[in-house]
Amino acid sequence: MTDTHTGTARDLLALVGGAANVTSTAHCISRLRLGLADPGLARTRQIKDHPAVLGVVVDDTYQIVLGPAAVDHVAQAFDRALARERAAAATTPATDAHALAARGAALKDDRARRNATPGKLFLRRIADIFVPLIPALVACGVIAGLGATLNSLALSTHTGALTGIVPVTTALSQGFMSLIAVFVGHNTAKEFGGTPVLGGAVAAIVVHPGVAAITHTPFGHLKPGQGGVLGALAAAALCAALERQARRRIPDALQMLLVPTLALALSGLAALLLLMPLAGLLADGIGNGATWLLAHAGAGAGVVLGGTFATLVMFGLHQALIPIHTTLIEQQGYSALYPILAMAGAGQAGAAVAVYLRARHNPSLRRVIRSALPTCVLGVAEPVIYGVTLPLVRPFVTAGIGAAVGGAVVGAFAQFGLTTGSTAVGPSGLVLLPLLDGSHGIGPAVLVYTGGWLTAALAACAVTHAFGFTPATLTALNAPAPEAAPDPAPPPSEAAGRPEPREQAG
Repeated sequence: MTDTHTGTARDLLALVGGAANVTSTAHCISRLRLGLADPGLARTRQIKDHPAVLGVVVDDTYQIVLGPAAVDHVAQAFDRALARERAAAATTPATDAHALAARGAALKDDRARRNATPGKLFLRRIADIFVPLIPALVACGVIAGLGATLNSLALSTHTGALTGIVPVTTALSQGFMSLIAVFVGHNTAKEFGGTPVLGGAVAAIVVHPGVAAITHTPFGHLKPGQGGVLGALAAAALCAALERQARRRIPDALQMLLVPTLALALSGLAALLLLMPLAGLLADGIGNGATWLLAHAGAGAGVVLGGTFATLVMFGLHQALIPIHTTLIEQQGYSALYPILAMAGAGQAGAAVAVYLRARHNPSLRRVIRSALPTCVLGVAEPVIYGVTLPLVRPFVTAGIGAAVGGAVVGAFAQFGLTTGSTAVGPSGLVLLPLLDGSHGIGPAVLVYTGGWLTAALAACAVTHAFGFTPATLTALNAPAPEAAPDPAPPPSEAAGRPEPREQAG
């Protein structure tokens, strides 16, 4: 951690209203997420103009986009600065603390009523179930790719040592995938207010080999793993609901014995007799539907999926696709939809390059692009979206056009029989390369994906350069930056000539 990160943390703490206004802190891959008692005290304009900040997003938390390279260091320094300020404030009376907290609670409730629609909350829950599984999915995907490469070398060179390594990589990569339903059940119960281990227990029924002996169901024979993660999710959600109901109705003295037993038994029976077969039909429909779509309309599907994915991300609707990707990976070993959607990041990167070239006399905006572009190439497009393309509007649209072109390339290859897929969800950009697989192996998949990614980036750059700016926008971008007005309170903040990002609900 450098003094720059420490200084940034001190600046941000002052600009959001000080320690008294901060109710919670957290950070994700690129954003510092703050709970603020009174969001109105945050000086958003000055925060956006800070040289270390790439954008601000106001949602249920106050989110400051810093980029993957800086966010962890700044978050640690922010927590330390927050602790120091609170320790110093503890020696002085806080006469306005209760009024501040009450006003902040009212603002938070009002924002929650406006933004927390049932559909959006449900999608967030789905994301919270699957996102914690991403590190294991990535690790297993990388190991599976290594195993496939070693297997190809063993077959071509007849090397006995390599042949012995392949079963090891298979065990390492498939162990988690064989039990992913259990982890989904655990996380589902946690999200829906149940006991996580009960969710894992009922989900374990889905993958238990003994279900093959169950023949008398309304849908005939069962198969181990039938319904996969979708069946596990449904069973665990039902188990959590039954557990909550049982706790309200069973006397305290009997709860330890009866609550888990009833919840597991009833939800397990429902899973065996109804949820597994129905989820199996749905999973088969997803797999067959994706295969048919790419085989018969690959290029067109690539245009639609690639071109609209950044917009879905902006509104949080992409979270609905996580179970679909996971189901495809579980069924086929990879998601053929994921590389097409990853073209959205390539489009954002290409559009950012065009903005850099057109804003020759805007050093502040060019600095932001230099900082955000490498992370976009490596798969994290948020800094470019919120700091560059979305505030300018047109470059965000032209980035989608470039992504549609790249998606068409990947989809067209799938339409002609060369399918490219991802063995994990989460990474994109060039980081996705070791996680690729497909109908013809990892080598052709890498070539198709790389070709599509470069095509998307180049198309977005060209279209943005030609059509991404009105004359008035170009004049404003390249106008000399105005002198910064004196800051009413330190810390120093560098006046920037880059455009103001719009606040979006993430």
